[in-house]
Amino acid sequence: MYNRRKTKVVNFAEQQVGGKAPISVQSMCNTKTENVEATVKQIKELEVVGCEIIRVAVPDENSAQALSEIKKRIKIPLVADIHFDYKLALMAVENGVDALRINPGNIGSDQRVKEVALACKNNDIPIRVGSNSGSIEKELLKKFGGPTAEAMVESALRNVRILEENNFDKIVISLKSSHISTTIKAYKLMAKKVNYPFHIGITESGTPWRGTIKSAAGIASLLTQGLGDTLRVSLTGDPVEEVRVGWQILKSLELRKKGVEIISCPTCGRTNIDLIALAEKVEKELMKIDKDITVAVMGCAVNGPGEAKEADIGIAGGMEEGLIFKSGKIIKKVKEDQLLEELLNEINKL
Repeated sequence: MYNRRKTKVVNFAEQQVGGKAPISVQSMCNTKTENVEATVKQIKELEVVGCEIIRVAVPDENSAQALSEIKKRIKIPLVADIHFDYKLALMAVENGVDALRINPGNIGSDQRVKEVALACKNNDIPIRVGSNSGSIEKELLKKFGGPTAEAMVESALRNVRILEENNFDKIVISLKSSHISTTIKAYKLMAKKVNYPFHIGITESGTPWRGTIKSAAGIASLLTQGLGDTLRVSLTGDPVEEVRVGWQILKSLELRKKGVEIISCPTCGRTNIDLIALAEKVEKELMKIDKDITVAVMGCAVNGPGEAKEADIGIAGGMEEGLIFKSGKIIKKVKEDQLLEELLNEINKL
């Protein structure tokens, strides 16, 4: 559907990123990493909703030491997010992480970078490098007149070149701004310079309501231009929502299929049932169901089996009652207060 950019493949354990691998959805824990129980609990919640790669902050030795136990108890690749201290990167590798997120330029001397690159190479561990609008070097800000796309690209390339000089090429690049236009321009510029996979997202996008809209607009724009191999929706809230939004973006663009897809009409004066409440209940119930099906929740016969005939199953509201249909064909009529139960019964039969 979209002419996806060709890249090399980088493996996060068994999860491929880049090449022809499906675009993956990832998130980052907001627990204290040294609190193993809380971190594992959150990761397991994220696994349930489809998180495919998880990142944790590693600001100190206690966090680095906890990685080994966390890794034993989860199913998805574990990424250690490290800044400034190369020893933490080495400890993370020793404790079995599947990838690092570092910027080589801020972890010390060339010798220290060489040690980290060698440790990752020997253990087949990839490194995500990159820049965002808040981490650009002062001289680049001065050179480009601020945190521009060009400044972000040059900053990220500096880190890429440091790794390449140490014969390391298992690299994923991120270029995130809180401005959509800057983010898009940065990825487009970088795509002309390297063939490494891209980790995409809009940084500091905001609260779940505002951030979901902003992230969807930015990430979808990148994906429709063929840019992006793995994504994170950055929200000020529960990481579970990040994963749900990420999947919904991919499903809406028909790039991935996972779980139930719900379509519902916006309601109008023809609606004679409480469709808004019903649609919300259907959505909540179907989060528990792992079936690749499309369910329609429609307010009247106009938007029922007709417009929603491509749905696997659905509801068309009437006067305090509704029709349940499969593949555009009506199969039964039920009272409004029984619609949800009957719909779920029919979905379970599929």
